[in-house]
Amino acid sequence: MHSRFHLTLPLIAALALPGFATASATSNHGHKAPAGKYNGHAAALGRPAALTAATRTVEIDMGDNMRFSPERIEIKQGDTVRFIARNKGQIKHEMVLGTVAELKKHAALMLKFPEMEHDDPNAVSVDPGKTGEFAWTFTKAGSFDFACLIPGHFEAGMKGRIVVVKKEVSR
Repeated sequence: MHSRFHLTLPLIAALALPGFATASATSNHGHKAPAGKYNGHAAALGRPAALTAATRTVEIDMGDNMRFSPERIEIKQGDTVRFIARNKGQIKHEMVLGTVAELKKHAALMLKFPEMEHDDPNAVSVDPGKTGEFAWTFTKAGSFDFACLIPGHFEAGMKGRIVVVKKEVSR
């Protein structure tokens, strides 16, 4: 019993971290922007949004060549984007928004716990041949990133860049 405790405790601790709970769905249809300021994953980019609030749709293909298409997306500050992630490969892929530091840290955790799936409003896991979607409001200008954090995928180069262009103030 003592050895079982040592094996179980790290798993329980990892699952208790926000955003690392196992999910059975392949997309996050039900996420809505929370009231007030969002402080979760990818908060540096903006905040989660309801799919119905989207002002723009961006379709992204994911493939077993460990690439996204397109790999670079330009968005205007303030836009709410509905991302449609289409897995054209034969293995599971995902799309996770975040800063480079967040994505690297999360990718390292995924190497330790490869069976975990994302249930965060800034991510979608997609089975082969399927499509997933989520929406995000980009409140801050700058360069941000997205990646597939399934073990080995990020390291193989499965990442992309989002450039959020500063909203011009009308005079």
